[in-house]
Amino acid sequence: MVNKNDIVRLEITGFTNEGNGVGRADEMVVFVPFTAVGDIIDCKIVKVKRTYAYGIIHRIITPAKSRIEPVCNVFKKCGGCSFCHVSYDEELKIKEGFVKDSFERIGKLEVDFEPILSCEKTENYRNKAQYPVGEKEGMLVCGFFARRSHRVIDHAGCILQPEFFRDIADFSLEWCGKNHLKAYDEITGKGDVRHIYIRKGEHSGEIMLCLVVTRKNAGDFKAFASEAHEKFPQIKSVVININSKNTNVILGKEWVTLFGSGFITDSMCGRAFRISPSSFYQVNTVQAERLYMIAKEYANLKAGESLLDLYCGVGTIGMCVAKEDTKLLGVEIIPQAIENAKENAKVNGFKNAEYYCGDAGEIADKLLKEGRTPDVIIADPARKGCDGLSLESMVKMSPKRIVMISCNHATAARDCAYLCDHGYEIVRARAVDLFPRTNHVETVVQLVRKKPDTYIDITVDMDELDLTSSEAKATYEEIKDYVFEGFGLKVSSLNIAQVKTKCGIIERENYNKPKSENVKQPQCTKDKEEAIMSALRHFKMI
Repeated sequence: MVNKNDIVRLEITGFTNEGNGVGRADEMVVFVPFTAVGDIIDCKIVKVKRTYAYGIIHRIITPAKSRIEPVCNVFKKCGGCSFCHVSYDEELKIKEGFVKDSFERIGKLEVDFEPILSCEKTENYRNKAQYPVGEKEGMLVCGFFARRSHRVIDHAGCILQPEFFRDIADFSLEWCGKNHLKAYDEITGKGDVRHIYIRKGEHSGEIMLCLVVTRKNAGDFKAFASEAHEKFPQIKSVVININSKNTNVILGKEWVTLFGSGFITDSMCGRAFRISPSSFYQVNTVQAERLYMIAKEYANLKAGESLLDLYCGVGTIGMCVAKEDTKLLGVEIIPQAIENAKENAKVNGFKNAEYYCGDAGEIADKLLKEGRTPDVIIADPARKGCDGLSLESMVKMSPKRIVMISCNHATAARDCAYLCDHGYEIVRARAVDLFPRTNHVETVVQLVRKKPDTYIDITVDMDELDLTSSEAKATYEEIKDYVFEGFGLKVSSLNIAQVKTKCGIIERENYNKPKSENVKQPQCTKDKEEAIMSALRHFKMI
């Protein structure tokens, strides 16, 4: 029996998705942060539940071969990184295991994953920082929240951020201090400055600086913008975001541009992009470009095919994957991002692109009802994954291929399992490390629409066939639904009647005959005929 404050000997044999080591003591699972697989430790138990416990390292008896000395001096305090204490090779193995485990355990899917794509740069790779602002000994500080808390750790010099972000953050704190602005206090709801928000164009070098404040007249922010640009000429835009609500959500809905255009520009995969402060843009630009090339390979767009880019952000994935003549549809819920996407499409020469602002599921359902079904769908949802309506609409659209990109392997496994249960199969899949030293990992999956049942060439004695029974096996509406869901084709009752007649299934006399003998009936096209034949085989009518 394990009790609180016990010191127990453990061997670490695995990791949780949060990056905690896993060991066993008296058949009880114990989770221990900052450990590595192969560590033998004396562990102090700090919390005991019915079937598991939490512990901390009391002493390392035998360190794992993968264990290294963390470069960051606040690694154990800050809640940002999980793997600064193990080699990068070990980190990749862990992340690859995360993804495989989710697909096997949650999705109940057997997937032959391609090797994880490592990141060439494990430090200073982020193009965005959102530093919470706090107070320490009467001085403004910023950094990151401590693990499982909203206590600010004073550390803007994070090894994952560009080094000059620290200089911009220090300038912002100094200016706010001189102008008697106070850090926002979540407990009292008082204060002026909540976050310092910095964005960088990896290839352009352009910087956006944003202060998240509780009220727009808290200080002379025009002067702040002017001084910031004078000190850092690479700053091309300065904005403030007003968030007066008593919430832990970082950004409010109101933006005020103080200097510049209110956006910055950058490039990905040779395409130019305009980025607003609230728009989604991958934080690791160089690795995201490699991710998008995998997505492009999985999408395998052919000439004349159409692409639906769900959760499109500013349009990066769709435009990196598509060709200029591709019929491109994009859906995103953030208005600023959609405006950026429309502008980006013009700049990059996409004349056949349309973007819709709204919920992904609702817009996809609307497109489906309008009969606008794409050949390929790319979905890159937030961590919560695709909602039910989005998945249902994707299936009904019946694209040839779906590329699922996800920063949450658990929801990716769940969503892929749904698609596999509704006519798709996973052909290729790969984990991509976009976020070295954290416990996050990206997953890319290629799903292909399953082929119709294999055609079997048999000889049928029509005299012995019960045609009435055969005809009754499926209604015209059921056949239409099957063809639309399986092939994305809309067929008429006349089309079905023509194919049934061709197959020797007797139709009622005068069924779908033209009202006038001079009227020429349209004949069923080859692709529709093949789809209807597949439906007839499916319903065992032939």
